[in-house]
Amino acid sequence: MNHPTSHPIGTPGVRWGAAEVAQWRESQAVKRGYQAEVVSVIDRLRLRFDVAEYGRLEYPPASYPLFVVRSRDWNDALPTMLVTGGVHGYETSGVHGALLFLDRHAADYAGRANLVVAPCVSPWAYERIHRWNPDALDPNRSFREDSPAPESAALMRMVAPLRDRVLMHIDLHETTDSDESEFRPALAARDGLPHEPGEIPDGFYLVDDTAHPQPAFQRSIIEAVAKVTHIAPADEHGEIIGSPVVAEGVIQYALRELGLCAGITEATYKTTTEVYPDSPRATPEQCNAAQAAAVCAAIDFALAHPR
Repeated sequence: MNHPTSHPIGTPGVRWGAAEVAQWRESQAVKRGYQAEVVSVIDRLRLRFDVAEYGRLEYPPASYPLFVVRSRDWNDALPTMLVTGGVHGYETSGVHGALLFLDRHAADYAGRANLVVAPCVSPWAYERIHRWNPDALDPNRSFREDSPAPESAALMRMVAPLRDRVLMHIDLHETTDSDESEFRPALAARDGLPHEPGEIPDGFYLVDDTAHPQPAFQRSIIEAVAKVTHIAPADEHGEIIGSPVVAEGVIQYALRELGLCAGITEATYKTTTEVYPDSPRATPEQCNAAQAAAVCAAIDFALAHPR
């Protein structure tokens, strides 16, 4: 892979200001439709689930409603399972894997668990196939008090009443070739830093919580997903994206300290999935199925091992 040595926006070594952010924003074009590809699918789920608008993003000239899908047979006596997707809008299977789970598998948990699913947290970025929001902020580094990212703040407000009741939270992501060719160089340019090339792992992996690791939980998901798509191996340094591999296909991050979505609740079981859609060994359908399989395995484990 060829790694760019400079970014077309900004001055090397100088952090972006408002002018550079505006230039970047103006360079982003709509490439697909949130309404046509996501909201229309959510609308079809209304016959089987409770659907609510938990927020709205005003990014003139567009306005984006944010939707949460919940179990219709909600029972406060049951454990609550949280599924989030599309925190990074360009990560397609995170969105469509969550929708696939709802359509094909969620009914299996009726009367056993309360489901809360936010399929597309970042619709502006979904339409532009990008990682950031219009202010060049990464929502998945912005899940913190007084968040500067409206996407993150809206989700946190929605989850707040359930924060202490969620047993399991799975956040659906992808790692793509564009991370290295586009998004990491842009991040370095935005922050006035040099871009240091890295490697993109070929396969599925998980990110556990450094503060509260749950190795058996992570392993159960890896085993389920391995039946659908391949698991990413460690690189020559025993790492995946610069972090030590602690078990097959598993690394750890400090979820809350880094402002990551998977750290927004007190859930006993937390994980972030990472599908690799650019692999010659995986199709888009396979990536969506891998995300759905991960959700099912996560819920199954949590139900079998309640706190």
